[in-house]
Amino acid sequence: MATKQGWDAFAQSAPRPALEHLSRTELDRLTDEEREDYDEARMVWNANPPAVKTAQLSSAFSIMDQVMASNRRDGDRLRGSIVIDAAPALGKTTIATRFAREFHRKTLRRFGGKTGAGHQRLPVAFIPLDAGVTLKGLNQKILAFYGHPGAHRATTARLGALAVDCVRSCETQLIVLDDLHFIDFKHRHGREVSNHLKGLANEMPVTFVYVGVRLAEKRFFDEGLLGEDAAYAQTSRRSTRVPVAPFSHNTNAGARAWSHLLTKLEEHLLLVDREPGMLLRQATELHRRTQGHIGSLTNLLDRASYLAITTGVETINAEILSMVTIDNAAETSARTA
Repeated sequence: MATKQGWDAFAQSAPRPALEHLSRTELDRLTDEEREDYDEARMVWNANPPAVKTAQLSSAFSIMDQVMASNRRDGDRLRGSIVIDAAPALGKTTIATRFAREFHRKTLRRFGGKTGAGHQRLPVAFIPLDAGVTLKGLNQKILAFYGHPGAHRATTARLGALAVDCVRSCETQLIVLDDLHFIDFKHRHGREVSNHLKGLANEMPVTFVYVGVRLAEKRFFDEGLLGEDAAYAQTSRRSTRVPVAPFSHNTNAGARAWSHLLTKLEEHLLLVDREPGMLLRQATELHRRTQGHIGSLTNLLDRASYLAITTGVETINAEILSMVTIDNAAETSARTA
């Protein structure tokens, strides 16, 4: 999605075509090659669940919609930014990309695929960052998204001007900067990038959506400043933080939200012996294994489904879950729970 072609393909993509849910008898009638192909197709299907409208996603969208309401401003007025800030594996990028995809589609429906000047309209730009990104590297990534030929030839100062021109020419209104935690805001290069982002916000008529891990702890809002100086950080005044919390399981509301998520994910899984309540019966164990982190949960279900298919069990039960190994953080926390 780091290029305009890739992002547009994602934003305009139709839902994945559904696979037929075969019975045990129908599965046994397949030839070896047909069974191999069907199982592979099921593994792809199971590993790509739809985004579930969780309480976290709904809350995030509500805050983001409020920021966008303030940003229906003329070009001479500063627009605020959105900061999706949370621990790892809580669906931050999914929230950002799904919000941006909806915005992309609505804008193209309303205004069409061409600007008044005849350029391709690109309502959204998605820019993933690398570790140690510099001011020059940031501009190059923006230009690379638009496919500008000068991305690797122009001077640093010229790169910034070209980036602004691309955004204006394509009438981009939303720029998602993912993995912002790769920037060290206490380092000189990090402060340069932070200042450059403020400059771009002044020159580009867009809303920036920053996505990162524990950005408040990394002093993103304080721009790396300490003590009394932090109170003068413009970023904290210009940006709105969107927190994302893990799912809880120790309250009635938390348990209901967790059960709703498991039910929706269960409906997606293609296993021959899947039945209603398959995951709900494992709700407590699934929470213990993942600590309510949706990224860890989807990994766990991907791998459990793979084992259910390859072992012939064709359901997710306690035995299958005990065979699954997932990310190190979840495994470590589960051992101490």
